[in-house]
Amino acid sequence: MALLFAGVGVVKIFQSYARVRENLRWPEDFSPVTVKLIGVLEVLGAAGLVIPEATGLAPVLTPIAASGLTVLMALAVLVHVRRGERNRIALGVILMMLSLVVALGRFGLFG
Repeated sequence: MALLFAGVGVVKIFQSYARVRENLRWPEDFSPVTVKLIGVLEVLGAAGLVIPEATGLAPVLTPIAASGLTVLMALAVLVHVRRGERNRIALGVILMMLSLVVALGRFGLFG
C-alpha cells in the first residue's frame, strides 16, 4: 500500500500538470498547486506508514499517517462520485478501507 501511495504521489509531484491532467482527468477540477500538494501528502503518508514502525522512532506516526490517507482517499472517492467516474470509485474505497484498517490496528483498536 505504501508503494502504491508513494508511486502515485511521485507522479503527481514530478510530472507536468498537463500530463497528470491528461492521464487522470480529475485534476482539471484542481489547480496545479493542489495536485502537487496531494502528491506530497501521498508520499508523506506512504513514508509515515513504513518508516516510524520500521525504525521504532515515533511509531505513533504510523496510525496518524494511515488516518490521513484514509481522509485523503475519502475525499478522492467524493471527487470521483461528483464527477461520475464510477470506474475509479472502487479503488479509492479499497485504499480508504485498507488505510482505515492500518490506522485502527496500529492505534490498537483491534485487540
